[in-house]
Amino acid sequence: MLPGMNPDAVADLFRQQTQSGVLGLFNMFSGGAVGRLAIFALAIMPYISASIIVQLLSSVIPTFEALKKEGEQGRKILNQYTRYLTLVLAVFQAYAIGVGLQGSGNLVLEPGPFFLLSTTITLVGGTMFLLWLGEQITSRGIGNGTSMIIFSGIIAEFPAQLAQTLELGRQGAISTGLLLGILVMAICVIAFCVFMERAQRRLLINYPKRQVGNRMYEGQTSFLPLKLNTSGVIPPIFASSLLLLPTTIASFSQAQGGTGFVSTISTYLAHGRPLFMVLYVALIIFFCFFYTAIVFNPVETADNLKKHGGFMPGIRPGERTAEHIDRVLTRITVLGAGYLTIVCLIPEFMITYAQIPIILLGGTSLLIVVTTTMDTVAQIHGHLLAHQYEGLVKKAKLRGARR
Repeated sequence: MLPGMNPDAVADLFRQQTQSGVLGLFNMFSGGAVGRLAIFALAIMPYISASIIVQLLSSVIPTFEALKKEGEQGRKILNQYTRYLTLVLAVFQAYAIGVGLQGSGNLVLEPGPFFLLSTTITLVGGTMFLLWLGEQITSRGIGNGTSMIIFSGIIAEFPAQLAQTLELGRQGAISTGLLLGILVMAICVIAFCVFMERAQRRLLINYPKRQVGNRMYEGQTSFLPLKLNTSGVIPPIFASSLLLLPTTIASFSQAQGGTGFVSTISTYLAHGRPLFMVLYVALIIFFCFFYTAIVFNPVETADNLKKHGGFMPGIRPGERTAEHIDRVLTRITVLGAGYLTIVCLIPEFMITYAQIPIILLGGTSLLIVVTTTMDTVAQIHGHLLAHQYEGLVKKAKLRGARR
């Protein structure tokens, strides 16, 4: 709990906020730290926002785009810019939280500049520590540090949700058959997510014969893999944040005794309402195409293939290749958007109509858990193969020395 807070008033306000507002999304990513107003309440979200902003700027600003193409040195500079932007966003968000808490009734025991300063320093310090910890995990451990921190926050909330569901079954609110159906459904949804995340469309690429010095190298065949879900988990996060923002603003305004147009909008955008479902689907589809267009450039890919002598059978290198890649990418993005829509609507229907509070049956949380687990397992396999190869090399050298 942050210093100078009223625990009872905080619990009453955030019990509603973390269930219906955008703070519920942050609370899920932070492992419940938002609801407790812990020092990690901001979690790693400012860094994620900064990374997305820098990535978008690298596709718009020529200076950032040039740094992106410089290789390892350019990535280091972009990472440094991301850290600076993370600090700025964290300070802004922490100060805004302090102002909001100070103006929300009797939440703060001793309001004033000292409370704002201590709240800002505490929350920013927690975020920067998590940023440092994530970088250490990435450089020294296995997997992406940022994803692992978010993964641990989501998994930390799962036992409480499971206990709540089992308690509903014990009280008779949920039948035993429905509980078994939930278990089977969870396994099927996870298997479906794994299948779709591994799905790729491979475009055949041929490289002609080439002569280097006095040696002639045979032509090679390769593939250009295009993931079915190129945008990842960004579309659901953006869509959820935008739709839950009016609800959060309305809740804080009601806590201060005010009502208005925002409250009316938040009523229509509540979970389970038809308008919420329609806008949720529309925003997911929009951000799927928007973010895919940002992170993948067919023209640049076609130019790189042309520079290295690669071509697609039956397609002229250059502009025709870029058009073909863009056409294929658009088609598979339609499938990817449909997949994200189905997975994200499952928890909405389960919570609204079946009254089952397990959010890990689908949505953003399940996508993050599945993708992080798959990435970690793939890196573990890579390390194991590397160690096995090193062991084979050492054995071969020892046998050679004995001879």
